Amino acid sequence: MCAKATMEEFEALLNESFDIDTPDEGSVVKGRVIAIEAGQAIIDVGYKMEGRVDLKEFANPGEEPSIKVGDEVEVYLDRVENARGEASISREKARREEAWDRLEKAYADEERVEGAIFGRVKGGFTVDLGGAVAFLPGSQVDVRPVRDAGPLMGLKQPFQILKMDRRRGNIVVSRRAILEESRAEQRAEVIANLTEGQTVDGVVKNITEYGAFVDLGGVDGLLHVTDMAWRRVNHPSEILAIGETVKVQVIKINKDSHRISLGMKQLQADPWDTVGDRFPIGSVHQGRVTNITDYGAFVELQAGVEGLVHVSEMSWTKKNVHPGKIVSTSQEVEVMVLEIDEAKRRVSLGLKQTQRNPWEVFAETHPSGTVIEGEVKNITEFGLFVGLDGDIDGMVHLSDISWDARGEDAIQDFRKGDVVKAVVQDVDVEKERISLSIKSLENEHMAEAVDGVKRGSVVTVEVTAIEDGGIEVEYNGVKSFIRRSDLARDRQDQRPERFGVGDKVDARVTNIDTKTRRLGLSIKAREIAEEKEAIDQYGSSDSGASLGDILGAALNRDR
Repeated sequence: MCAKATMEEFEALLNESFDIDTPDEGSVVKGRVIAIEAGQAIIDVGYKMEGRVDLKEFANPGEEPSIKVGDEVEVYLDRVENARGEASISREKARREEAWDRLEKAYADEERVEGAIFGRVKGGFTVDLGGAVAFLPGSQVDVRPVRDAGPLMGLKQPFQILKMDRRRGNIVVSRRAILEESRAEQRAEVIANLTEGQTVDGVVKNITEYGAFVDLGGVDGLLHVTDMAWRRVNHPSEILAIGETVKVQVIKINKDSHRISLGMKQLQADPWDTVGDRFPIGSVHQGRVTNITDYGAFVELQAGVEGLVHVSEMSWTKKNVHPGKIVSTSQEVEVMVLEIDEAKRRVSLGLKQTQRNPWEVFAETHPSGTVIEGEVKNITEFGLFVGLDGDIDGMVHLSDISWDARGEDAIQDFRKGDVVKAVVQDVDVEKERISLSIKSLENEHMAEAVDGVKRGSVVTVEVTAIEDGGIEVEYNGVKSFIRRSDLARDRQDQRPERFGVGDKVDARVTNIDTKTRRLGLSIKAREIAEEKEAIDQYGSSDSGASLGDILGAALNRDR
């Protein structure tokens, strides 16, 4: 009975000894280096267990291993005994387990961790955090894109853990967060020493389309393109170059966003202070076209002072035309100052005002009744537009085209490009309208044709057409119509068919109207007048002579 109790106690003590001395697989244990051979360190982990670890597992990335016999190290026990009867241990896994414990605590406390970039992978870099490998995205390397990360490789520096998952072995870190935090502290310190209106020196770090960023000694300020000079600046590179030292004025400081607005033109005299004296209203100046828009052109009168020539003030004659077809950028032009608004810093200019109004000039040189000659520029449903001197147009209304034909019919005889003559009827300078008449030319011709002819005169005309109601005749190019009732004194002779086209006929002028271009003729009136004259000269009805005798005597006298 006693012996049995002694055996049980011994077994219990032996099991307890095994529990205490034998380490658990999958745990970190302490060991001592007892030998170094063949690139491996032989480590005694206790309980008569030894294992081998490659020397490279004791080295940091980019460094040589620093280990010697007698050093005490921590290793990770994978298996108590492998196929060779040795303990399977790993220094790298031990470091990883240790690192993960440390990194999880730092992540929870939002503390920085130290590491070194040792490799490049797709989308970023790998970082050794003292045993644990983390991923550093390319966007988190620096506050600005880094073209060459060579100088950063192997360099121990602080990182901020953005995300970690121990189960998946995933850690994401950022170097940019550390730099931004440091930069924010530096910016706060610099901004605290700046005041609005202060003049400081800075270095141009970057140039964009809208301005330039200037380094004020740890903090950047934006120098907008509109604050670089009083004149128009198309691109900041016209004035600045990267690396150039410039003197600027602090315009505005935003304490919350740490944004600083800078200006250069504020250090120069404002040209608008003397605009009213230098450019009085009505004065004419030479300027340079700096910009062209759909609504007009900007003209620089002096550095920093620009005026707008509205499209309506560009030309007397070119209406609804893009300003770019009248002027070009950088062109020197002569303009007149029309209006100045110093509060809004605006100057209204006129280009056409430097030239005389072509309608005024035309009215002076072409009074009413003047005959002009021009090219048909356009044909519309209400008339013809004829090009005149001074690049202006005059209009011939349908009713002023012809005396003989309807306007709608008469206009069909004209084509664009035809050269026509017309008479100036009226010039309205205010409305920029010139009224012309083509048919009035015929009045001029009629006046010449009937020059010296009076009412009662007898003229010889040529028959040009025979109609039922009479005959059409022509006298010196002027056409007229003799009605049937005026073809003869006697009714039996009032037959149009007794005449032939081309016959010469004498007729008495009964009416002359140059305005309506009408010449009244009558053969009957001529015969009656001749009969009366013959009776007065050769006898009367009481003398006993017959009318035939009297007319015969008159005819013999004429012969």
